[in-house]
Amino acid sequence: MTPLGTGLAIEPQLWALVFVMVRIGAAFIAAPVFGAMTMPVIVRVSLSGAIGVLVLGTHSIVPPAQIFALTTFLSVAAEALVGFALGFVLQIAFAAPMVASELIGTSMGIGFASAIDPQNGRSTPALGQFFSMLITLLFLAVNGHLVLVELIVKSYDALPPGAAWLGVDQVKNIALFGGYTFLAGLLLALPVGFLLLCLNLIVGMISRAAPSLNLFAVGMPASLAVGVVALALAMPAMGDYLLVIIDQALAAAGTLVLG
Repeated sequence: MTPLGTGLAIEPQLWALVFVMVRIGAAFIAAPVFGAMTMPVIVRVSLSGAIGVLVLGTHSIVPPAQIFALTTFLSVAAEALVGFALGFVLQIAFAAPMVASELIGTSMGIGFASAIDPQNGRSTPALGQFFSMLITLLFLAVNGHLVLVELIVKSYDALPPGAAWLGVDQVKNIALFGGYTFLAGLLLALPVGFLLLCLNLIVGMISRAAPSLNLFAVGMPASLAVGVVALALAMPAMGDYLLVIIDQALAAAGTLVLG
């Protein structure tokens, strides 16, 4: 056993593993699927440890010599920042279906229908839960979780410990990618939203032509029926665009760590 500068004796290999697990664990906390509320903490820690062993076997990681030192705290903070940034970029893309569900649900008249989302533990629209499960299944189907693990491992080449601070350009790219959430959400809701907008225009013209009609008794069921039919017809195209969103998110995460 090799004593460190603080007088605390710990196996050097164990300290190196814990140091490597900081970046991996931070990425898993912020990333979708791995960061879900339903994911047990023991599973997250076990995966972080297993990937940490892989990183130590393929990279020469030299952890800080002293545990309780300012340079060590700064190094740990830099490692956590890189991990959080990787997971946060993917989380930004996974928020796009929530934006689309708000637009579609409000137009259909089911915006009030909400429940607890098991992914994040917050109350979300029922349509948003459907889109969230759909993009999660597509993410797993295209092996997005394996691509995330590969990016984490490759990040130790591009951003080695000790030089892992994100630059201004990288932080700027994360902020600019946040605008993609609203663009993708709008494009995802466009097919169904356009049909519902046309329906609202028709109902508005009918209300002007025949003011005596009770449009509240007709408009709500019509909006709901048209919305359900439009969702069924547009689902193949929406599924393809969800794959585009996943591809853009993985590309942005790769650009973040690999340049």
